[in-house]
Amino acid sequence: MGYTDTRFTVNLSILFTELPLLERPAAAAAAGFTAVELWWPWVSAPTPDAAELDALRTALNDAGTRLTGLNFYAGQLPGPDRGALSVPGEESERFRANVDVAAGFAASLGCRALNALYGNRVDGVDPAVQDELALTNLALAARAADRIGATVLVEALNRPESPRYPLVSAASAVEVAEQVNAATGLRNTKFLMDLYHLSVNGEDLGEVIDRYAAVTGHVQIADNPGRGAPGTGALDCAALLGRLRKAGYDGWVGLEYKPGDRPSPGAFAWLPAALRPAPAS
Repeated sequence: MGYTDTRFTVNLSILFTELPLLERPAAAAAAGFTAVELWWPWVSAPTPDAAELDALRTALNDAGTRLTGLNFYAGQLPGPDRGALSVPGEESERFRANVDVAAGFAASLGCRALNALYGNRVDGVDPAVQDELALTNLALAARAADRIGATVLVEALNRPESPRYPLVSAASAVEVAEQVNAATGLRNTKFLMDLYHLSVNGEDLGEVIDRYAAVTGHVQIADNPGRGAPGTGALDCAALLGRLRKAGYDGWVGLEYKPGDRPSPGAFAWLPAALRPAPAS
């Protein structure tokens, strides 16, 4: 089945990072993509000045790029942080301050997917206390997302790179999403299926796809090992995406991989140019 009919979106927080943030949407458009996604761009500012939000919005609109996914505030990414919503104290307060800001920015650009990274375990804090805090904050995020017709995403990361992050399996992330849906009654919290992270964890990706495609709100890909472009590692990304479509997933697939030792425009040779533009709908 190859990559035909897959709707690709480029993550501008890991690709095109050789450029300033405001130049990345135009660079993605020049490479043939019309859909992009972002981690929260202001790692130390959950509530940036309106001028910064306006400037990024203008850059996206001027480039003709559609924002299809946005992370809530998650701390230092890339870096040691893996989210904020389960971290007691200042970090979870920053997350809560960010929720309406992120949702409002997403709504202004027609973005309908908001990723809420769970956060690391903290020494000296009972994991049950962190999980209770996480559920409270995820419910807050789900209600904000509901107001703009959006979905909240819960992601599993990989254990070797994120040893203090508690959601390191598809089942654990899906369980949290289901807990949020039960708490809110909204049913707008879904699984973010990152095939790279799940592969590093040693999961059977075919089984994950078959079991969880129906509760998946977004998919991200990178090859393993190395987190490079498809074809640089051992994953058969084309076959996996074909299996996803067969399982009923027809949403966006985020390109969340490292470009390697080359400028980002050279990291798309695996994908025929005719398949890069995303559909308008």
